[in-house]
Amino acid sequence: MEDSGFIGDPRRVRVLDGVAEALIDLAAAGYERIVITNQSGVARGMFGAPDVEDVNRALADELAVRGATLNAFYFCTHLTGCDCRKPLPGMVLRAVAERGLELAHSVVFGDRGSDVALAVNLGIPGILVNELPGYDGPPPLFRARSLREGVRFFLEHVHA
Repeated sequence: MEDSGFIGDPRRVRVLDGVAEALIDLAAAGYERIVITNQSGVARGMFGAPDVEDVNRALADELAVRGATLNAFYFCTHLTGCDCRKPLPGMVLRAVAERGLELAHSVVFGDRGSDVALAVNLGIPGILVNELPGYDGPPPLFRARSLREGVRFFLEHVHA
């Protein structure tokens, strides 16, 4: 999604070019597509958890129009004091347990240092989808200009 800051309004959902195609490619390769996201706007009182769920539905609907699907959403509403806020692994471990996934065959795609740090904490590949200067996280396995480029790299070099 386009990063427009704290988002609690589904009308602000904007899917980036190539995202639907990247998700379709991952699905074709047999991967579940799960969104793992920090939503501290809830803890800050900017919006509620139902608003986050509305945004997630809007994202899923927008992707569905383009032929892509997501399997699940997990979000952390905390600022501190939990094991689920990225880069801590709580949300991913919960998804693995609830969905019967194999962590060793997983990957994290993200646009922030906390996303790549999450991958490092889990011992799985982390692909940074962000070419902006000023990145302050651990070294990613690959730095992509788009999710589609990152997915192609992963499927050709890691999944293969």
